[in-house]
Amino acid sequence: MAGTMVFIISEAPYGNEKPWNALRLAKALVAIHQNVKVFLLGDAVALAKKGQQTPTGYYNLGQMVADVIRSGAEVRVCGTCIGARGLKSEEFVDGVEVGKMLDLARWVEEGSKILNF
Repeated sequence: MAGTMVFIISEAPYGNEKPWNALRLAKALVAIHQNVKVFLLGDAVALAKKGQQTPTGYYNLGQMVADVIRSGAEVRVCGTCIGARGLKSEEFVDGVEVGKMLDLARWVEEGSKILNF
C-alpha cells in the first residue's frame, strides 16, 4: 500500500458524472488494497443520503457510497454542509460519519494523494 488516497467530492449528485466516477475509482482503489478516505462537501453530501429513488437502470449514488464503505473506505460528510441543507446524520447510509473541516485538514496533511472531484 502506498499511503492514503483522499477523495474530496463537492459536485451535486446526478448533475454530472464526476461523483459517480469518483466513487467508482475509490472502490477500485480499495480493491487493490489502497487505503481510501472520502470527504463529501457542499451539495455532494446528498450522495450519501439513504432511500434515493433512481430510475431503473440508472446508478444509485447512495448505494455506491454504501458499497465503498463496505469495501473498506472511510466516508465522512461535512457537518456544516449538512446543517445548511437541513439534513441530519441519521439520513445517511450506514457507516457515513459526520466530519469537520479539521478532519479534512488532517486527512489532507496525512494523505499521500488528494483527488478533488
